[in-house]
Amino acid sequence: MESTTKTIAVDFDGTIVEHDYPRIGKEMRFAFASLRALQEKGHRLILWTFRTGTLLDEAVEYCRKNGIEFYAVNKSYPEEDVNDPNTPRKLDVDLFIDDRNVGGFPGWGEIFQSLHPGAGKFDHQLTDIDAHNNYKRGGKSSIFARIFGGK
Repeated sequence: MESTTKTIAVDFDGTIVEHDYPRIGKEMRFAFASLRALQEKGHRLILWTFRTGTLLDEAVEYCRKNGIEFYAVNKSYPEEDVNDPNTPRKLDVDLFIDDRNVGGFPGWGEIFQSLHPGAGKFDHQLTDIDAHNNYKRGGKSSIFARIFGGK
């Protein structure tokens, strides 16, 4: 893998799909197109989600049906034994993509452009034509105001 590629942990609910837990929400705008483009650039994607058991299996299958197979799921690498008491709970990744980041979820286009600023635009193809964002932009409030509810 090139030194410019990264291992990226990606949240599911609120990031790949809209929040509708325990159901699977609608695809976030450009989520799968962006994830595929990141994989094409050589990045390793890890699904990092609160989901477990059947709910996790459903999320993994939903992503697979939309063209995304993750390098690992809820662990740093496929062979990692999460039941080993010496296994760290924190993932060994370069960055996390999550709607709970400070400042919220910026959108998939902005994420792709921040990782590949010179790549130009890529062909965003919606898997679900009715998909839409569940984040709001605009206003002149500071990041702390958005987090703590002030102006």
